[in-house]
Amino acid sequence: MTAQEVRLCGLLLREHFGEVVEKVGTHLLRNGAQNLRAIIHETSISLDLVKKSLCVLVQHGVCVYSAGRKGPGSPTEYRTRCDFILRILRYPRYIYTAKTLYGDTGELIIEELLQRGHMTMSSTVKTVADRLTQNMEDGHSMDYNEVTSAFSKLVETHFLQRCPPMVTAATTTDTATPATPATSATPGAPATPVSTAPPTPESFPDCYRVPHVTLIGRGKRQLSTEDGEEQRNAKRAKLDSETHGDEGIYWQVNFERFHLHFRDQAIIGAVANKLDQTSSEIVRTMLRMSEVTTSPAATCTKPLSANEIFKSLPATYNIPRPILDQYLTLLVDDPMEFVGKAGESGGGMYVVNLHRALANLARATLESVVQERFGSRSARIFRLLLRKRHLEQKQVEDFAMIPAKEAKDMLYTLLSQNLVQLQEIPKTPDYAPSRTFYLYTVNQLPTARMLLQNCYKTVANLIERRLFETSNSKRLLEKSQRIEAILASLQASGAEPEQLTEVEEMITAPEKQQLESLRLHINKLDSAENQVDETIFLLESYVNSTATSTS
Repeated sequence: MTAQEVRLCGLLLREHFGEVVEKVGTHLLRNGAQNLRAIIHETSISLDLVKKSLCVLVQHGVCVYSAGRKGPGSPTEYRTRCDFILRILRYPRYIYTAKTLYGDTGELIIEELLQRGHMTMSSTVKTVADRLTQNMEDGHSMDYNEVTSAFSKLVETHFLQRCPPMVTAATTTDTATPATPATSATPGAPATPVSTAPPTPESFPDCYRVPHVTLIGRGKRQLSTEDGEEQRNAKRAKLDSETHGDEGIYWQVNFERFHLHFRDQAIIGAVANKLDQTSSEIVRTMLRMSEVTTSPAATCTKPLSANEIFKSLPATYNIPRPILDQYLTLLVDDPMEFVGKAGESGGGMYVVNLHRALANLARATLESVVQERFGSRSARIFRLLLRKRHLEQKQVEDFAMIPAKEAKDMLYTLLSQNLVQLQEIPKTPDYAPSRTFYLYTVNQLPTARMLLQNCYKTVANLIERRLFETSNSKRLLEKSQRIEAILASLQASGAEPEQLTEVEEMITAPEKQQLESLRLHINKLDSAENQVDETIFLLESYVNSTATSTS
């Protein structure tokens, strides 16, 4: 774990959970597994706040706990996962994907689970139905069955999964709360588990089994009056005592399934850009057919015959069988090697080379970075070294067709940025310069790792800049929110247009201009964060694929 990763994790924790949780989380990142007493002593935070911070981290799945390393009876130790914290950066993308695939209902289900860490199916359905009803016209409401159906579809496609049951010690403290799932056991004072490592959701046989939930009714609108607040509290206490048949069964977002979807979309998009839309649709069909049969760490999909692919193509694509064979041959012969041929039976057996596709996408990303930072000629040299592996300076000049002085400057610039490496091969043991070959090369994996760290640094800088901009205009933003709340209240009570105009004029023209400028700036920073995160995802997927390939 690098300093840039810890810095970015700290910023994400502070933005989403506050400064106390950030302090506890970053302390565990820097110091590894620690027990409760050590955390309190080294962070100088009160016992109550440390317990609450750990509960927040456990609730959102970024902190795990296990029995102490000194054996039975030793204090429970807590550790945070850097890669799990970095997923917070991708929350908008998860929500947008759910909206694209399953509409507004799917979007709100994923949003609620991301905000709360994990929830029961019944409470999720009620909350989402109420939120959807709130945005509907008067007289309309969302049926619980519609939300339940969307929830079941997300489970069937493995975008949601049950939280794994955690075996805990028989003795638990009295501060346990019933709203906490099996994964965190006791939020007031987390209990000591018997198992040394938390089980994975996939190891649980009922991971993707939807329980039978007895939910009948429709979503309800929120009451805006103070009296309504008292009614809501009384009603909430009554609802909490109701049973729906899924008590103790908690659900969480399956991030790995989303990552597989992102990877497949990246491959499909690359094929569409390189060849055409029909080729990308063929690859999309192959990936969809092998979703269930291919493990997440597999280097390629399971072999599919041309006959199976032809039958599974969408009806809107009226591709004759001979044309499909030509497209498959074109994909196999393409230098990017997204598709490979695994046999001749059934009209030919074809696979999607997942790891090779990720390597090519990472390579294209590296080339793009070099071109943007150092120009097209430096990118030409970089591509040449990627293709030829090892070249002397004179060979680089000749192959790239660049004058000697310019090629030398570009090579030394790339060398100083660690994008190009220099390898010495001596003819004699004394390493005399006159009797030594100096070969330039590009090591794709270390270069990708270095660029990944630069991306972490970039995102951290963007977040810090956004926080700085909002803190500088804090007073103006609070004033704007107050006025918007007053306007909403007046509109709900049927106020006269003159009253609304009078309230709107409380913000002066210069303040409106400043607010508009701030919102535009914040939107640009948010957009930049999302774009950098796409690069981070590609590079992380490539680095992880090389790790699984070597192991």
